[in-house]
Amino acid sequence: MGSEFVITRRVQFSETDRAGVLYFAHYYRFMEEAEHAFWRSMGLTSVVTEVDGSEISWPRVATSCEYCAPVHFDDELELALKVANVGDRSVTYVVEFRCRGRRIALGRMTTVFCKIGNGKFQPVSIPDSLRSKLEGLANSH
Repeated sequence: MGSEFVITRRVQFSETDRAGVLYFAHYYRFMEEAEHAFWRSMGLTSVVTEVDGSEISWPRVATSCEYCAPVHFDDELELALKVANVGDRSVTYVVEFRCRGRRIALGRMTTVFCKIGNGKFQPVSIPDSLRSKLEGLANSH
């Protein structure tokens, strides 16, 4: 699998549950934060409004997260995103969550390149220039 794109963030008190650990649903939000930061790092965005008012975006079609160890308020997390697979219309990311060098969770999400208009999602092929950039990241070492 390709090279990592890494961001760090600190666990906020409001993100913890009654047991004082990071609430499980926030891992999905953090994966999305890493994905958006990844797109910005390439000078791109994950949502583009077309001239006709429709949007091009990447809705999720599959997500999962395996939890390995708890983290607490004020712990600093490292989120390492990798492009795992690039299809004709989809991209799969893997996000490793680390705290003090130790894996605490492993998330995975698959997104589909879609034109969105009138409340409908129409999968479309990823443009070749973008696909080659993403494939290069998936295949780099």
